Amino acid sequence: MTSSDAPPPEDNPRYRLDPRTIEMLVCPVTKTRLTLSADGTELISIVARYAFPIRKGVPLLVIDAARRIDEEEAEALRTRPASDI
Repeated sequence: MTSSDAPPPEDNPRYRLDPRTIEMLVCPVTKTRLTLSADGTELISIVARYAFPIRKGVPLLVIDAARRIDEEEAEALRTRPASDI
């Protein structure tokens, strides 16, 4: 398998974030629980309204890498069923 045959990083099982790891991580701003985004590419702090990217299976929990989420997106996450989290 050449590098061009390799799956994209987001599809590579080697780069998937373990759910047990997610349970241990907290928001660096508020120290509250983080929620995995529906597409699995971000960890979201609903309280701080930041979405922290996950790159190659590594969450980047720094403000400089995070994007702000608006109230509408935060509310959608708050009301998302627990089975989706």
